[in-house]
Amino acid sequence: MKKILMLHGINHNMFGKRDPVQYGTVTLADIDARLQALGHELGVVVDSYQTNHEGDMCLRIHQAFTDGVDAVLINAGAWTHYSYGIRDALAILTCPVVELHMSNIHAREPFRHVSVFADIVRGQICGFGADSYLLALRAAVAAL
Repeated sequence: MKKILMLHGINHNMFGKRDPVQYGTVTLADIDARLQALGHELGVVVDSYQTNHEGDMCLRIHQAFTDGVDAVLINAGAWTHYSYGIRDALAILTCPVVELHMSNIHAREPFRHVSVFADIVRGQICGFGADSYLLALRAAVAAL
């Protein structure tokens, strides 16, 4: 069975409490449950990981390379806009990587319009709330 790694970035453990105008009231556990259900339907295993520590995120990406995961989904949160460390870790991967965001980053503050991951990911999905995760999973599976 194909393995998909979902990487949740900084502050995502606060979904459901943080800025409901941008992120709604869905929790990280709700998102992971939806991903698990869709993964089962699509015939893939989804493993989710969340951290608020940039170095830990890089180490988990390195582990994904070592483990040979089939695809990676990443919502790195604010790291998307400035973390060259995470960008370089993602560049090590040889599998499809799909970047996603719940909010439309291009309709927010100007600093959020830039993704340092954009040139190395298969594609980006943003602006569909929690459904962005499901769309990203479908895109990753299609890329396989």
